[in-house]
Amino acid sequence: MPASAAGQATAVLASASAAFGPAATTLSFALGGVALGSVSGLVPGLHANAFALALAAAAPALPGPPTAVVAAILAAGVVHTFLDVIPGLVLGVPDAATAPASLPGHRLVLAGRGTEALRLSALGSVAALVVAVPLSVPLSHLVAEGSNLLRTWLPVLLAAVVCLLVLSEPTRRARVAGVGCFLLAAALGFVTLDLSPTRAVVPAGVASMLAPLFAGLFGAPVVLDAVDSAGPIPPQADGRVGLSPGAVLRSALSGVGGGVLVGYLPGVSAGVAAVLALGGRGGATPNAEGTTDRAYVVATSGANTATAVFALGSLAVVGTPRSGVTVAVASAAPGDAPFGLAGFLAVAVLAGGAGAVLVPLLGDRYLRVARSVSHRRLSLSVLALLWASSFAFAGVVGVCAFAVAAVVGLLPPRFGTRRVHLMGVLVGPVVVG
Repeated sequence: MPASAAGQATAVLASASAAFGPAATTLSFALGGVALGSVSGLVPGLHANAFALALAAAAPALPGPPTAVVAAILAAGVVHTFLDVIPGLVLGVPDAATAPASLPGHRLVLAGRGTEALRLSALGSVAALVVAVPLSVPLSHLVAEGSNLLRTWLPVLLAAVVCLLVLSEPTRRARVAGVGCFLLAAALGFVTLDLSPTRAVVPAGVASMLAPLFAGLFGAPVVLDAVDSAGPIPPQADGRVGLSPGAVLRSALSGVGGGVLVGYLPGVSAGVAAVLALGGRGGATPNAEGTTDRAYVVATSGANTATAVFALGSLAVVGTPRSGVTVAVASAAPGDAPFGLAGFLAVAVLAGGAGAVLVPLLGDRYLRVARSVSHRRLSLSVLALLWASSFAFAGVVGVCAFAVAAVVGLLPPRFGTRRVHLMGVLVGPVVVG
């Protein structure tokens, strides 16, 4: 081979190696993030935002460039939001007498349709991912252009969301109870959100009152009710899906519509988005065929996935983090955009594809193992974990806030209204300013 040709070949190989090296490192970190997100998603009570912020705190010690570290955080956060449906289905499964008041996923598990619920969740997430990824690009730019207008009208928009949630309740008693629960949660937010965590175990940059508040409002009540009223998890039938492809797609698309609210508006959760997207039917008593429960699982999963995608668009284009994962990304690479929106979305698609496969793969095994474990012992262990995480993220004041929030979180089902009104803990302070 002539020297000039050899030199050109060497230069090409060196260039390819230089290009492939960073890409390979980023891919390996992203796959590591998938593994971490899989483990964390299967741990009951561990919130995705708390896990993402913990990763951000550990980011400086990770042996890799900022791009690779950000890929790991993104992948872990996205996969966590796919897999946390699994312990959510297992915890708080009621006995037959209390089934009508339970969550839709729990009702499906009690009916022996837990494996179907896992597949419905995966289908909803995949469908939402396919729609949300291309939609996020023009939508993020549109939101960026109207960001000043959005900030001006944000309190009005959030107040409208609250009104729609209340009006979606089926009875006058439920609507009145919903207003009361919203106001109580908002008062809790006013009192606690600005408190300084005391003697938190995690680094100062990660310490937050949100972890104990959300654990108390939405985690502890379900587990507390499960301690005494939980029944055994029945044998689960095959994973055959009971919704038509069209119904799955419609529910997933409604979740995407709700995900727009969550991705760009502060204080709105995926549960809120799913209830609104389903025209107020989310979480209601099921009809005879259970199609409302199935649609709710699809819509909620779709809203979760769409939220993750639109939140990335909000960070990359608008410059505003709207989720714990995007806050973690901004913390891991301050003042830097190592990917841009295209890179963010590529990692989200990779992680989302892995999550969709892992949900039924790991979920079926999780359900089988859970049937052999004492439900009471499992519930008490999760309560201890929630208490410990509250102390870790906010110290003694976090434990106190967790206890008060848990009492508030017990109220909605006892007054016949939905727990989504408890998002007032964030929405209330934002609306008032």
